[in-house]
Amino acid sequence: MVKLRDLQYLDAVARHQHFGRAAEACFVSQPTLSGQIMKLEEQIGLVLIERHRKRVMLTPAGEALIGRARAVLRAAEDFEDSARALSAPLSGDFHLGLIPTVAPYLLPYIMGPLGRDLPEVNFYLHEDQTHVLLQQLDDGKLDVVILSWLDSIENVERYNLYREPLVLATPNHTPLAKLDRAALSDLDGQLVLTLEDGHCLRDETLDYCFSAGAKEDQRFQATSLETLRYMVASGLGITLMPQLAVRPADEDQGLHYVPFGTPPPSREICMLVRPNYSRMEAVRAMVASIRGAMAGALSEAEGV
Repeated sequence: MVKLRDLQYLDAVARHQHFGRAAEACFVSQPTLSGQIMKLEEQIGLVLIERHRKRVMLTPAGEALIGRARAVLRAAEDFEDSARALSAPLSGDFHLGLIPTVAPYLLPYIMGPLGRDLPEVNFYLHEDQTHVLLQQLDDGKLDVVILSWLDSIENVERYNLYREPLVLATPNHTPLAKLDRAALSDLDGQLVLTLEDGHCLRDETLDYCFSAGAKEDQRFQATSLETLRYMVASGLGITLMPQLAVRPADEDQGLHYVPFGTPPPSREICMLVRPNYSRMEAVRAMVASIRGAMAGALSEAEGV
């Protein structure tokens, strides 16, 4: 019978394409890992790994079976998670993924409440772009993810946490900076700075701006909200900024924020979990904790 450990070794070699790095990831010696994979190949009568001096790769048989191997490993992890959930549903390790345009602005509001409401849960935080987090969620590497909802997202369970308004960020010497409230129509004909591809905030910003008659400034795309902030402060253009990312001190750096009139452009921040995930009691407790923490946070941020 094939052992789970052998499938873990195979998965590690497929990911790292190197016996030494795969062995380190599995906390075993390289001869041990290599020998076990050879025994696995003998057991099933197939060569799974194509071995070269500097690089290893899966054979066609290995490529055909690696998906099934990973499905078995995920099922074993789900079995362990279910057992833990039955014995202690609000304890243990919990891997939470967040997108870069949410993580640094949301975490200060929620980590304290999460620590108080779920004191026996050990939170591990992971930050990456939407497509990476969704893949890691599907692979079982993450328990839940927090991101801005896109209609293209599929095969997840969704829990809305809060709706975040977007505000206009403009250099403080422009006519737009003199507005008490902005309207999308004020963006007609404007060049808008955006984030690079892969950030969902880029797509949301462009959707609103294109509908208002604005155009994307394609000379430069920012890698982060902080880079975008400094670009606007330097007088290079305007952009839309999430409410929680607004900082009053930016006024001294040449950047002015203008809220939009009702209804403002906004984004829906939600928590996503795999269908049939085993630790739903912990998920529901997290959702309740975050919703409670954010109930007054946005009004507080708007009044800053």
